[in-house]
Amino acid sequence: MGIVVTISGLHGTGKSTYARALAEEFRLRHISAGMLFREMATRKGLSVEELSKLAEVDPEIDRIIDERTKMEAKKGSVVIDGQLAGWMAKDHADIRIFLTAPDRVRIERLAHRDNVDYQEAERQTRLREEIEWRRYRKFYDVDIRDTSIYDLVLNTALLPIDSSIKVLKDIVREYITHNLRGR
Repeated sequence: MGIVVTISGLHGTGKSTYARALAEEFRLRHISAGMLFREMATRKGLSVEELSKLAEVDPEIDRIIDERTKMEAKKGSVVIDGQLAGWMAKDHADIRIFLTAPDRVRIERLAHRDNVDYQEAERQTRLREEIEWRRYRKFYDVDIRDTSIYDLVLNTALLPIDSSIKVLKDIVREYITHNLRGR
């Protein structure tokens, strides 16, 4: 079984960007819980915010994504990104990474990604994160801002993207060299 890397963090920290870069560099599969959630919302004809609200009363929504996350982690050779990825895959994860960035930076990134103005991105993000925080506490007893289970916490606003990617690649490469040779 190959390496399992999880990348967690709040919205707009760059989880999918960094996960794709690591997956490509180390020829690993990439699974994005956020993408799975957005796809589910689209299939149900809902916005992400509407699906988040629905998930507060219907734990089945998160369970589907969580089970997929656990299943992919068990297979190995994967980078999984998502808010709960580090928690869901913790028994199978070799490296758990938590990404952070100042709120202003996160919201600017989300406004750009979703093609909305800053105020709308801020409204959506605050609402979604409040709902998720309550939901994860209620269903999992997890505080998604708790970084105690992570091996590495990286502020993605500190360096340019390419430099942050290099830092993560170097850490994963060193981990593989010192821990996975001959496995």
